[in-house]
Amino acid sequence: MPATPSAIPGGKTASGERTAPGVRIGGLTVVYRTPAGELPAVSGVDLDLPPGTITGVVGESGSGKSTLALSLLNAVQPPGRISAGSVEIDGLGDVVALRGEDLRRARGRHVGYVFQAAQNSLNPLKTVGRQLLDLGRSHGVGDLRALVREAGDLLGRMGLDGARVLDSYQHELSGGMRQRVGIMFALVLNAHLVVLDEPTTALDMITQATILRIIREVHEERGLTTLVITHDLGVVAEVADRLAVMYGGRLVEQGPTRQVLGDPRHPYTRGLIQAIPRLVGDIGEARALPGRPPTLATIPARGCVFRERCPLRMDVCESEHPPAVAHGARLVSCHAVEAVTAGARKEQA
Repeated sequence: MPATPSAIPGGKTASGERTAPGVRIGGLTVVYRTPAGELPAVSGVDLDLPPGTITGVVGESGSGKSTLALSLLNAVQPPGRISAGSVEIDGLGDVVALRGEDLRRARGRHVGYVFQAAQNSLNPLKTVGRQLLDLGRSHGVGDLRALVREAGDLLGRMGLDGARVLDSYQHELSGGMRQRVGIMFALVLNAHLVVLDEPTTALDMITQATILRIIREVHEERGLTTLVITHDLGVVAEVADRLAVMYGGRLVEQGPTRQVLGDPRHPYTRGLIQAIPRLVGDIGEARALPGRPPTLATIPARGCVFRERCPLRMDVCESEHPPAVAHGARLVSCHAVEAVTAGARKEQA
């Protein structure tokens, strides 16, 4: 169902056409209440999502990726809360400040979200079509028949029989089909900012490849701004224009995907890449990162969050959090970035 212009955030081109929205996350901190007090899951994150791009956020489990994604909808639930910072979306303003009906309208109409394990998020007692109608009514859609046509068209573009899928229950669909249904729900209200949390988890390799192709095709066809959350570097290498690497609730490196993966400047990014198993060449070359990622209770309050696992650890890492420093087109938060850069140059020589 085509949205009215007022339903689409973003700017306008000289011809009056709507453009994808830009997003500016500034100083975002999210804490969770625990018996030990409020502990940060996301700390002082600054991240821009340029209009019309796919940005990937990658990191190990517990790094704060999903909490960051939920913050784009102001959907962090108790015992969590956004304690500081802003999420500015073109056409919406600061989502963190939205409340009540304004916030409800923003979700779905402006920001589409595909939840982690979306293939298991459907209501097993209702058909997909019935859930679609519930979604339309909750957002005040006047023409529900047009909404159903739009859903069928989206499913058809993703290689599914729209009429059959809409008449199906969750258990009648495969994991890959349910994942595509999740993407349909995120797009059917004409959102122009889409967040996908682990979109390929628990899918076989062929289905993963299909989902990634669909993400890229729909992104380009609809002129979206897209955020992909994943622990899989292969996923971001396949679809993302830009990449942000997250560890212990902080962004440690961000920039163009090819630069970050091809010439990583943070020790953690290098460690993630070196840990990838290889099918050719020296198959024993892959090296697991030493130690374990921090939990909510063990993230250090001072200094570098990666220092306990870092091979380049220095005294300053104990007491001072490294600021994000520009290195060409990327930002790196590391006191030892010059040593990493020098090592990379030696490897390339």
